[in-house]
Amino acid sequence: MKLDDIIRDLPTRTGNAVAHYWMTRAGQKERQQQTGKADQGLRSAVTGGAQMDGFIELIKDLTSAAGIPEQCVFSKKAVELPGFFRPTKEWDLLVVRDMKLLAAIEAKSQVGPSFGNNFNNRTEEAMGSALDVWTAFRKHAYLASPQPFVGYIFMLEDCGASHRPVRVQETHFRVFPEFVEASYLRRYELFCRKLVLERHYTAAAFLSSTADDGIRGRFSMPAEDLSIERIAKAPGSTPRLWIRHVMQCEERGFGVNGEISFQRLLCLS
Repeated sequence: MKLDDIIRDLPTRTGNAVAHYWMTRAGQKERQQQTGKADQGLRSAVTGGAQMDGFIELIKDLTSAAGIPEQCVFSKKAVELPGFFRPTKEWDLLVVRDMKLLAAIEAKSQVGPSFGNNFNNRTEEAMGSALDVWTAFRKHAYLASPQPFVGYIFMLEDCGASHRPVRVQETHFRVFPEFVEASYLRRYELFCRKLVLERHYTAAAFLSSTADDGIRGRFSMPAEDLSIERIAKAPGSTPRLWIRHVMQCEERGFGVNGEISFQRLLCLS
């Protein structure tokens, strides 16, 4: 499919990915309850797994439209990257061409009712993965790879508990004002935005959906700058455009061992 067709069809494709998420989750939970593994079912609802496959398939379509051969795009299998603080880390999608890492994508989710501890787990996990991959990159773990695209997609259940203001503990010092009385939905929005602003991830998308509407493909984008559309269309910040820039840099002899910056990539287009 042509790139313009994918862009034009993004709302529908995103809705299909959301519906896949809720249908997969419901099916997993039902099977696990039938086998008496209810706790495992709840954990599956937190960690995501195959539930986020619809979003991964959408990114794969974008990379294909960018001209990346199918054999260079990896999901499910061969998705391990060397880390610096640990031996390896499994990503949800990798693009590796000619022994060069072009892109790594992480897709996570969370449903209620217990948002507190799981919020800390998700944020610490995402920050740790970013620290690990960029440190490994600087230490040349990915050989002659140019600066890769590192993306983060997060899906949150839209419910009363995710909208409810949450108190913060300020025992010794004040928290940053944006966190005061912020709901978990707001906290995740802030988190995803800061991941990009602080350059831990190249781009991030944040979606929310209710269980009832989500299975019908309905969803919300709490912030325009964290939308799937923004990821797919913004110049220089998408997997498809990033990969094209990387390929241009390789043709011109730039980008070996991370010597090219994001700004330099934009100037080469």
